[in-house]
Amino acid sequence: AISACEKGAEWQRALALLDTMGRTSVKPDVFSYNATISACGKRVEWQRAIALLAAMARGALEPNVISYSAAISACEKGVQWQKALVLLTTMTWSTLKPSVVSHSAAISACEKSLEWQMALLLLATMCRVTLEPNITSYSAAISACEKAREWQMALALLAIVGQASLEP
Repeated sequence: AISACEKGAEWQRALALLDTMGRTSVKPDVFSYNATISACGKRVEWQRAIALLAAMARGALEPNVISYSAAISACEKGVQWQKALVLLTTMTWSTLKPSVVSHSAAISACEKSLEWQMALLLLATMCRVTLEPNITSYSAAISACEKAREWQMALALLAIVGQASLEP
């Protein structure tokens, strides 16, 4: 049921279901939290998404890469690039290894916040930690450069995309 709410971006219903689960014999699990975090993110409820991530730990549930990626994505939609970077860094400090999705969402958060240099730094970090950036990663970085009128950098990234056989 929570997954259906997530797909429909019905964050209030997802939260209500999660709360109801906590008061019954059916205890919320990582999957139900992830779906609720994602539902919140789809409606730009980034504060709630971050609060749910923290609640997981308080409830003795270990957030996974999907949990963090959903929260980072919520921050991206809320134009909260600094919060997205804090979550990405927190993942790195934990036993979790950030994914391409995690990094791409953080790059998109930087792009939406006009933080083109940070977007490029995150793209470079992906390569340094042996994560292969995908078309979403590059597109967000290119868009960040375009918004900052850094057209030479945008063209350089576009050339890399072409060499990597990624379609723009």
